[in-house]
Amino acid sequence: MADEKPFFLHAGAHRTGTSSFQMCLHDNRDALHGAGYDLAYPGRDGIPTGTLGLRLPGPRHGMNQTERFAARVADAVTAHSPDVHRPLILSEENIPGRMMHFTQGRFYPACEARLMALKAGLQGRVARMLFVLRPYDQLYVSGYRKRAEDNRVAAFDALRPSYMDMDRGWPEIVAALRDILQPERLLVVPYARRGSSVEALRMLAPGLEGVPLQEPQQVVNLSATDAGLMALQARYHAGEVLERAQWKAVIADHAQDRTDHGFAAFSDAEVAELTRRYADDLARIDAMRGVTLA
Repeated sequence: MADEKPFFLHAGAHRTGTSSFQMCLHDNRDALHGAGYDLAYPGRDGIPTGTLGLRLPGPRHGMNQTERFAARVADAVTAHSPDVHRPLILSEENIPGRMMHFTQGRFYPACEARLMALKAGLQGRVARMLFVLRPYDQLYVSGYRKRAEDNRVAAFDALRPSYMDMDRGWPEIVAALRDILQPERLLVVPYARRGSSVEALRMLAPGLEGVPLQEPQQVVNLSATDAGLMALQARYHAGEVLERAQWKAVIADHAQDRTDHGFAAFSDAEVAELTRRYADDLARIDAMRGVTLA
């Protein structure tokens, strides 16, 4: 219905510049409010005005707790955008799920349950959705490295079979986004074509052509070097528990040592297989009805 509250959703995916995009929302919040949009995004990576805490079901919750989580979604939406007619730009990379399940060979196993809860809680129409995809080899390596910053992890070599035998991929997630959220427009963008955060924002939200927007200058979510990750893993495997400020300090201490220690890497043959799989899956997505592949 045209009179329903319109939502403009940015759902990540992970490791595709989401933190930069959310900093872009922060830096341009006054201009976006002036253009008629409310905003909702988390402060996970130090985004100063990020306050969104979107609670969605995990694999352990199954498919039977939609109502419970939908109420939490509705509360979060109301807190950020109480006007039932005003458009809301909402950015959250965890909408499909979390990366931690990749190491088990499961690709966003709670995606469908999460989307059902989100759809029920939004209480409006998804006018447009932006979803940025990263190639599988890059996604798995980047996700592993990210988790290794603040968790003890198994050696990458021990996890490679799970990555190579993943139960599903991007086409299944895109189909779930389309079928459950039923966006009026679903725009899927390969990471290589994402462009700047301002360009991504203009893809997501209409009516910004004449609005001056600034690309964020602050670096967020700085990636750790091999040296930093090895130092962190040595401490985690020794039984240490580090607070955020502590492991961030270790990352900063080793930021200039860019020596490649082979902390996480696929073989050339594995990269070739994952690259082929990604290309095939992009072709499948391109053929989907109701999906626009940029």
